[in-house]
Amino acid sequence: MGSGKTTLGRCLAARLGWHFCDLDERIEAAAGLPIPEIFARRGEAGFRALEREQLELVLGAAARRRMVVALGGGTFAQPSNCERLLAAGGVVVFLDVPLEELLLRCAQVTNRPLFRDEASFRELHARRLPFYRRAHLTVPMASGETGVSPELLADRVLDQIYQWVARPAAHPHLSTPFPL
Repeated sequence: MGSGKTTLGRCLAARLGWHFCDLDERIEAAAGLPIPEIFARRGEAGFRALEREQLELVLGAAARRRMVVALGGGTFAQPSNCERLLAAGGVVVFLDVPLEELLLRCAQVTNRPLFRDEASFRELHARRLPFYRRAHLTVPMASGETGVSPELLADRVLDQIYQWVARPAAHPHLSTPFPL
């Protein structure tokens, strides 16, 4: 939550000439409701069921065309989603933004149903972090990089992905060749 997944995802897709998909946007379109309203009406369990359904549709589409997918902050922290994504044949990237930076970013946004206060956010982050650390690639995002253009950050993420892909033994699951 608040790491810049959507912004960087759009930039990465543009750089690669790939399709971009924001999973949260798909969920909202499928439900015909904004995410906070889905949580209010269906609870987190109802939201997660819809999220899983949309994730499967996105992964099916990704098998037919190359795409960059920005997940919601909790998507990868659901055990079945985590396993599915790690085995899907793509590269899962964790944008590792310092917790204090995430707190600053999320405190300024009012439409995040799981951001209540600093203490609950810290607890949520601590619960999700072990899942995030399972990503194929972790890209550290230094604190204070808010002034750096998303395009430059996307280039840095791409460089790290290229380095990772160049080590084939590190990722036998990768089914789609990544353009180098």
